[in-house]
Amino acid sequence: MKNNNYCVIMAGGIGSRFWPFSREEKPKQFLDFFGTGRSLLQMTVDRFRPIVPIENMIVVTNVAYKELILEQIPDMHESQILCEPARRNTAPCIAYATAWIKERLRVTGYRLQEAKIVVAASDHLILEEEKFRNVILKAFAFTGQHDAICTLGMQPTRPETGYGYIQYVMDKGVNGIYPVKQFKEKPDLETAKKYVASGDYLWNSGIFVWSLETIDKAIATYLPEVAEIFRKGEGLIGTDKEAAFINEYFPQCPNISVDYGIMEKSDNVFVLPSSFGWSDLGTWGSLYELSEKDENGNVSLHSETHYYEAEGNIVVLEPGKVAIVQGVNDMIIVEEKGALLVCKKAEEQRIKEFTNKLLNT
Repeated sequence: MKNNNYCVIMAGGIGSRFWPFSREEKPKQFLDFFGTGRSLLQMTVDRFRPIVPIENMIVVTNVAYKELILEQIPDMHESQILCEPARRNTAPCIAYATAWIKERLRVTGYRLQEAKIVVAASDHLILEEEKFRNVILKAFAFTGQHDAICTLGMQPTRPETGYGYIQYVMDKGVNGIYPVKQFKEKPDLETAKKYVASGDYLWNSGIFVWSLETIDKAIATYLPEVAEIFRKGEGLIGTDKEAAFINEYFPQCPNISVDYGIMEKSDNVFVLPSSFGWSDLGTWGSLYELSEKDENGNVSLHSETHYYEAEGNIVVLEPGKVAIVQGVNDMIIVEEKGALLVCKKAEEQRIKEFTNKLLNT
């Protein structure tokens, strides 16, 4: 029986919060953070291989990264790499992938409801991968039987201010999957503490599962202007005319996230509370939390660092480099390709601001 599971991997970001390790010419999803020999993108593809055949995986990215993806995922056909000519956030990205899968199903004769899709970012870290795959299969089964948008909500382990939250209706679950009451933006610390204490809030992972029919209908209902753009591409996507069509019409899409454009407006959104060692590897601080530490809470990656009267630091240098760090606490110190970052961990959200000023001077 044909495997009709699909995976859409979003890999178009530039990873500016990981400067200088991550640069626009080679962003974080293409880097090996942990010295395993596998980039975050490669780890993401590997994670899905047991449940989604490689020919059913799609990577949506910036046109500048196509060759890099083909180099890192050599068994992926170039037609599976969907190249955005302009950054338009996650909703148009998902609409493009949806149109691509629709066109593929049209020629194979499968019904839209039979295709189940998982959408994931290319830069997440999952520690318990088998447990993760079982959760995805459960969500596939649910969305194959219900007209439902399903998102994975992570059981919070701390009052995290760097993630959005999902509040769910705890007494109306079906097989461990619950209706979503509301989505909440990243909170301040006091609000995050209240969310965690309440017991009915989860971290918003940004991992979605749905049938092709359900997401196609949602795009048409809540983002009609985007649906209309891709309707013009019917019969062109999946052919040698796809690139010309996308280059002309994709930039006309609004810059809008799927959370705001669809999730917050739909009345058929459900959440599957999960716990499988997930982290949105979005900042140096998140990498610090996940990394092995010495007795004083210091983290050293890719190199040798000697600490004296120093606690809670993360130091990342080019392989072979040696550093001595004395008398500083809770700092981010990163050196890569002639660039050096020294920043307080508590103020790492400003790194994007700093790099924008650097690039625009």
